[in-house]
Amino acid sequence: MSATQSVNRATNPGNAGGESAANRRLAVPAIIWVALLTVPVWFPWLGGYNLLATRALTLGLAAMGLNLLLGTSGALSFGQAAFFGLGGYAAGETLMHLAPSTPLAILMGIVVGGLAAGLLGPIAVRLRGIYFSMITIAFGQAFYFIVVNWNGFTGGEDGLLGFNRQPIDLGNFALKLDSVQYYYLVLLCFAVVAGLIALLLRSPLGHAFIAVRENERRLNFLGVGARNLLWIAFTLSGMIGGLAGALYALLNNFISPAALHWTLSGDFVMMCVLGGMRSFWGPLLGAIVYVLAENFLSSYTDNWMTALGIMFILIVLFFPKGLLGMLRTQVKS
Repeated sequence: MSATQSVNRATNPGNAGGESAANRRLAVPAIIWVALLTVPVWFPWLGGYNLLATRALTLGLAAMGLNLLLGTSGALSFGQAAFFGLGGYAAGETLMHLAPSTPLAILMGIVVGGLAAGLLGPIAVRLRGIYFSMITIAFGQAFYFIVVNWNGFTGGEDGLLGFNRQPIDLGNFALKLDSVQYYYLVLLCFAVVAGLIALLLRSPLGHAFIAVRENERRLNFLGVGARNLLWIAFTLSGMIGGLAGALYALLNNFISPAALHWTLSGDFVMMCVLGGMRSFWGPLLGAIVYVLAENFLSSYTDNWMTALGIMFILIVLFFPKGLLGMLRTQVKS
């Protein structure tokens, strides 16, 4: 450090504190991205495997989409699994009946998830509070029973089988999409969505989403349509849920009605709250904790959900900002 910088810090400690905080804000995302990029290297050393990491990333993506409603706009939706499952089925049906193309299957997942959310959104956003949550459950369960009963097209309760993710031709090079390559494909999708969400949250539209959560009445008084804003958030959330569902179906080469059930929506809510629904990375952290708990605790006991439930209760009672909020408090202290 130069003498001039030392003098500036001594004479203006506020700037030094602000610079330190800015460095922390840059360091945390950098550490997260380095960790995500090197998962296939270090995760097997800890007893994990690529499929598990990919599963955590896809569920984290769906949870981040839900958080546009829950954490950013303040609307508790239990319908995210509907768009997640529809995206998965759209990807599978595309590969089976339309074209053997992985990018097209992913695109269809986004379109179908977003289209369903866009069409149902105007109905849902007319309601608030518990009524909004209830109607999103109803939407999800309606899709669930349609899939279960449409046996000839969806495979019914047995789920949709008979499709496989296809290699991606890049001209002189083809991605075979083995477990490692598929992880990086999912990570690429995650990075694009995370970047777009970050830009959105810094834009006037993102600030308007937060205004819906903070004081919807004042927003309406100013002539800004809160319903339209919530509809946009609902549609974007559905698009991201559809993308995550398509990636999830391609990960397992299988999709079942359980992917649309409202209990999975409850799991997405739990991931957001566990990690911290008011923070950008909270849903991803919650998804990682959830998947690791599911994988490792279930090898010791069938009641792994009980342990996760106790953790959830403790987080809600003592750390309402979630695990990420707790970590930030520890670092600052």
